[in-house]
Amino acid sequence: MAVVGTGLEGVVAADSSICYIDGDAGILSYQGFDIHTLAEHATFEEVVYLLWQGRLPNRAELGRLKADLVRARPIPDAVVKFLASVKRCPPMDVLRTAVSMLGLEDPLARDNSLDASVRKAVQLVARTATVVTTFERLRTDRAVVEPDPGLGYAANFLYTLNGKRPEPVMERAMDVALILHADHELNASTFAARVVAATLSDIYSAVTAAIGALKGPLHGGANEEVIRLLLEVKNADHAVEVVREKLEKKIKIPGFGHRVYRTEDPRATHLRRLSEELGRRTNHLNLYLISREVEQTIQRAKGLNANVDFYSASTYYSLGISIDLFTPIFAVSRMSGWTAHVLEQYRNNRLIRPRADYKGAPVGQHWVPLADRA
Repeated sequence: MAVVGTGLEGVVAADSSICYIDGDAGILSYQGFDIHTLAEHATFEEVVYLLWQGRLPNRAELGRLKADLVRARPIPDAVVKFLASVKRCPPMDVLRTAVSMLGLEDPLARDNSLDASVRKAVQLVARTATVVTTFERLRTDRAVVEPDPGLGYAANFLYTLNGKRPEPVMERAMDVALILHADHELNASTFAARVVAATLSDIYSAVTAAIGALKGPLHGGANEEVIRLLLEVKNADHAVEVVREKLEKKIKIPGFGHRVYRTEDPRATHLRRLSEELGRRTNHLNLYLISREVEQTIQRAKGLNANVDFYSASTYYSLGISIDLFTPIFAVSRMSGWTAHVLEQYRNNRLIRPRADYKGAPVGQHWVPLADRA
């Protein structure tokens, strides 16, 4: 049996048309569109359509998708009651369970036909955002804000989260952040979703598995650790001191390095700019300045580049988002990519069943009766 890298590094596990990454050149594209092009010109809804359909929508198609997402925003009463009953629980645990509950409340949950799965994908993208904002309002003893059908996805998310309509710059920043996090090829959570989908289990089971994988600190939780580091230090000079001390103790600095990229993560390029722009507008510029100093210190000391988690931390913080919601918001965005991959898996399915390179005891061990064992 061929020996593969630890953690399946370098192994191609599927054919896909959804996402392309060139880690050496720092290229990320969705369905052939460079991430820089999408971050500069697209809305999140356009990217959702692109991921699912393989092309950009025309005006009528985009209008229909937006209308479908608006109609799908409300979540079942049973899910709301559940969210109210677990206000003290970790948000990612709550999100995982709530998304699974959405499957219980969906009469089409067991219908794996492509049409039914697309309808469920629309509901998942719309309702994951509602789950997160509803939980945040309930756990902070604030009234739940009803979605505004006149607002787009990003603006409605911030409105139902914070209770006020966002300024255009805030809306655009959220839109871009959602676009940047929408998909990233066969990362751990997406691969988990495809493995489940390959068994022909339902889409709710697949994305629930994905949320479980995203919860891990080596995948989705790094941005929470980044903001805690930034808030720990007093200023840029102190940041250098803290980082150097951690490096001397061989403590990993969150938000740096990537399994795929050997140059700058192209998503970090846009989040760096958003961090500065939002910092200036919300009196959090110090977080950006500290981030820059940390980034430059790490680059000089270790030659590592910032990844998507590093500047998303200060960006989300400047948008008024609670720290422990950073990873759930990652899931809100990535739901578009997870569902795209599940739909692609269904279209051309084969059970995903890899092999292991056995390293155990020699085969054919001699049985020793219980009474004779030492």
